[in-house]
Amino acid sequence: MNKLSIIKKKLSNPRVRRRLKIGLFIYSSVIVLGLEFKLAYDIGYFDAQALKKEKSDELTAPRPVLTLDAAQRIVTGALKEDPTNPKTLVIQIVDNDQKLSTIILENNKQKKVAWIVDMRLFFKGDLLNGDGYNLTEGIEKQNNIIHSAD
Repeated sequence: MNKLSIIKKKLSNPRVRRRLKIGLFIYSSVIVLGLEFKLAYDIGYFDAQALKKEKSDELTAPRPVLTLDAAQRIVTGALKEDPTNPKTLVIQIVDNDQKLSTIILENNKQKKVAWIVDMRLFFKGDLLNGDGYNLTEGIEKQNNIIHSAD
């Protein structure tokens, strides 16, 4: 009992009480801050795992393939032609890639090479690669198309 009364007497001192309160406040603040960091880490980790899974699912998912009908819709929409009776016809898809597809158009019995980017943007003209080679001329030579300047 003697030791208990000594502790009780020391705790009744206002200076000791104030220091004890400050110490308990700092200790509890460190615990709460640690829990917040742990929670933020867990949320970030699970978000990263979900993003990683979504990315892998995206890579294994079937990629859309450009068909003649889809290419014709893209071309008529870009050239603002009548979809039921277009003047410019897509006659061949040379290279079917998800990012950059090569198509051959025919308008007034003249053939031209055009490009469809990301299955939605239509581009007619010369396309150069990173080394400066004209890819449009290469496709024209492969398919025996006479280059016309328009």
